[in-house]
Amino acid sequence: MKKLAAVIAMAAVFSMSAFAATKTVTLSVANMTCATCPITVKKALSKVEGVQSAEVSYEKKEAVVTYDDAKTNVEALTKATEGAGYPSELKK
Repeated sequence: MKKLAAVIAMAAVFSMSAFAATKTVTLSVANMTCATCPITVKKALSKVEGVQSAEVSYEKKEAVVTYDDAKTNVEALTKATEGAGYPSELKK
């Protein structure tokens, strides 16, 4: 009986992680006017739960963000940058 409970518990854990995926998106970021602006954008993105990494380029005016899609989404990422004063949108 204990083995059956353990198998069911393991199946539940693995099935939950099957729905989560790590995604990487590129955001086009507006209002970056100096080389220190990316620091602010990166801090804002890093505070979003589920963000694993954020690389922000002043030269390209973009942010490449890797995140857990079970914990956050593109809308939350763009809201975070906008809240920091740097509106962004998903780069096409």
